Amino acid sequence: MSDGIYEDVIRTESERMNTDRMEMTVVIYESAEEYVRDHDFRTETNTHQPLQRTGSDCVKIRSSRAAAVCLVLLCVLLLTAVIVLCVTFTLERQHLISKNENLTNERDQLLTNITNLSEERDGLKIKNKNLTNERDQLKLEKNYLQMSLGKLDGWIYYQSSLYFISSEKKNWIESRRYCTERGADLIIINNREEQEFVSNSFDGFWIGLTDSVVEGRWEWVDGTNMTSG
Repeated sequence: MSDGIYEDVIRTESERMNTDRMEMTVVIYESAEEYVRDHDFRTETNTHQPLQRTGSDCVKIRSSRAAAVCLVLLCVLLLTAVIVLCVTFTLERQHLISKNENLTNERDQLLTNITNLSEERDGLKIKNKNLTNERDQLKLEKNYLQMSLGKLDGWIYYQSSLYFISSEKKNWIESRRYCTERGADLIIINNREEQEFVSNSFDGFWIGLTDSVVEGRWEWVDGTNMTSG
């Protein structure tokens, strides 16, 4: 009998424990279901309700917009500065190129002038050398002519001119004919020194002064006026 009672007690306790487990399971399930429902409701509520902005959020948005505007303005200013610098650099570069071309042309012109002046200088040197040789040759010829004239009877040399006094006495017309027949002419006095030389060297001679063309207008036999002498 005690065994039967013991088995009834065990059965009863087992049934009570099974019942408690079922109740706990139901409670846990209901709690989980309630948690899920509450969680979905909050999520749905948060999804459909618009976010309300606070004062600090508005300040942050305005600050961000102001910063963006300042950044855009800064970019525009930088771009403008870059464009101005590029234009200035281009103009300055063109000016320097033009100036360099002008200087190059001036340099080439100067080189050409130097070359021309060098050629002219060389030409003048050659001319000067030729003139020096001619001068020396003329000196030699002059000396030779003076030596030769010194041997001529009756002829006197003075200042590149030859003078001859005939021993025959003739009038002006005959004296001039006498001179022209020998390739000469009557004396033409060109300056005071020649006049003094003739006056001191000769006595009683005709000079080549006449007014035969126009009476009263005296001129030398070569056609020059008397005042020109």
